[in-house]
Amino acid sequence: MSKSICLFFELNQPVRLRSYKFFDIGKDSHYYDPFASRTEVRKMVQRCYLPANAILLDAIRRSNGAVKVAFSMPGTAIEQLERYAPDVMDSFRELAQTGCVEFLCETYFHSISSLISEQEFRHQVEKHRECVASVFGQTPQCFRNTDFIYSNHIGKMVYDMGFNTVLAEGGKHVMGWQSPNWLYRNPVEKGQTLLLRNYSLSDDISLRFSDRSWNEWPLSAEKYVSWIEQAEGDIVNLFMDYETLGHFNPAESGILEFFKSFLARVVENENLEFTTPSEAVRNFKPVAEISIAEPESWLNEERDISDWLGNDLQTEASNKLYSLIENLSVLGRDDLWSDFGALQDADLLYYMSSRFFKKEARMRWNSPYETPYDAFINYMNVLSDLIIRVNNAMNER
Repeated sequence: MSKSICLFFELNQPVRLRSYKFFDIGKDSHYYDPFASRTEVRKMVQRCYLPANAILLDAIRRSNGAVKVAFSMPGTAIEQLERYAPDVMDSFRELAQTGCVEFLCETYFHSISSLISEQEFRHQVEKHRECVASVFGQTPQCFRNTDFIYSNHIGKMVYDMGFNTVLAEGGKHVMGWQSPNWLYRNPVEKGQTLLLRNYSLSDDISLRFSDRSWNEWPLSAEKYVSWIEQAEGDIVNLFMDYETLGHFNPAESGILEFFKSFLARVVENENLEFTTPSEAVRNFKPVAEISIAEPESWLNEERDISDWLGNDLQTEASNKLYSLIENLSVLGRDDLWSDFGALQDADLLYYMSSRFFKKEARMRWNSPYETPYDAFINYMNVLSDLIIRVNNAMNER
């Protein structure tokens, strides 16, 4: 039997807050920076989204459907693409119509709600499921949480919402001696199948492709395909940011030519084939259970959640934000819910991580702030205004 390759891309466009000063609180409730959003979106469109989508569509057609891929993009990213890059959304719809591209479900606001509020998490997952069905004509069958945040408990929550398949990180701390190149089961909900990211092979492209100090540089498609062919297991899960293709690895690195050649070489190789997540769980059976008691993610070397909840700034910001849920539920006002949702974007908490003291981290993740403290102060100014609006609305009832 051929070895399968499950190729998955995350595409996100974070919420961009304007510079919101202390003296704006209670006076101005315009929180966002549409100019920065449009600029960043269009930059990614030219560098990555349009050229990569064109490569994929051409490869699918040339291979008569043998090239297959999966995507996940939160509702906030879909909203921004619809607003600032309708040409990109047309190209994604064209990909969806091929029948070779699967769109997964996640949180609508790219949030960490699964760690804090089950009520809000469920709401966002259902909202995103409806969004994907409306935009791409597919009802998602598989789930991928924000930045692969996952635990046994989160798996149970999404299983209860009808998702029997979840994509998660296959880090060493979870796998031990086992390989991520097989299907696994959630030990709490044994009917749930886990597709685990092969972080080594994925990071060879996403993190190391442009690194001239890497002992395997330059990486050719031929060499990379040979590594996959030699890997043990049924399925190699290559999960990465879509911005890997043209942004994190710029076009001059040769990444787009590599990607095109990689797709072609896999199709030509009789021992390999592409698969979507839904097809993978139909074609293979889980070999064992994998227990992930504490939440994991695909970020940092520890593969934990410390990049969002690792310091006092992040804890205070998230606690104050989610404390609004009860009053928002009473009020039921769409404008307040919308701003509450936008402020849940995980990247806003991520900018407060101590890793952003390093210039290279700020550049890679497009942080608009010089320090985590700057990110925290700007965020809390915005949140303070939202809290005033919620309190005023409660007092007017």
